[in-house]
Amino acid sequence: MVKDKPIEQFLAELASSDPTPGGGSAAAIMGAMGAALISMVCNLTIGKKRYEAFDDELKTVLEQAETLRERLTDMIQADVEVFDRVMGAYRLPKNSDEEKAARGEAIQAALKAATDVPLDCARASAEVIKLSRTVAEKGNLNVISDAGVAVLAGYAALKSAALNVYINVGSIEDKAFAESRRQRLFTILDGCGYSTEEIYQIVKGKL
Repeated sequence: MVKDKPIEQFLAELASSDPTPGGGSAAAIMGAMGAALISMVCNLTIGKKRYEAFDDELKTVLEQAETLRERLTDMIQADVEVFDRVMGAYRLPKNSDEEKAARGEAIQAALKAATDVPLDCARASAEVIKLSRTVAEKGNLNVISDAGVAVLAGYAALKSAALNVYINVGSIEDKAFAESRRQRLFTILDGCGYSTEEIYQIVKGKL
């Protein structure tokens, strides 16, 4: 499993000529890092007398952040698997009309799956952005910069995942499916850039 490899090995594989892991896995790990940083700020705030009024809220945020971290970490492997499925479909034989038809169907099915995985990553990353606001506003000032890194990591993950959606829907012949995914992505992206900058400025103002 990609997620179980040492970071140096993962980066070496990312840099290699092999197509996987690639940008989709990188997007997922960026999102997971954002979620992990939210958890860290929560863990360094909960139980501190100065911030005790926020304990219950931050405990909820911590639970949500850990769920997101797990989801996004699983997506590192999911992206590899779905890309390999696409490549496998393209390698199917195409010597007869029947083989060409089967290959075409396999490619289209794989491309749909390869669209939905980064779409899920984008959705989870948008949730990271939303959660980071709470720790930016109420987190321990000694680690408040990490709340800023969290929102930026979430936004980088979101925009990166969006690129993987766009590249796959462009090759999908089912126009209704493609348009539905574009619309879902648009809804996810809406307002996230503004929110990210706003949260970044909240953090910067506390430094």
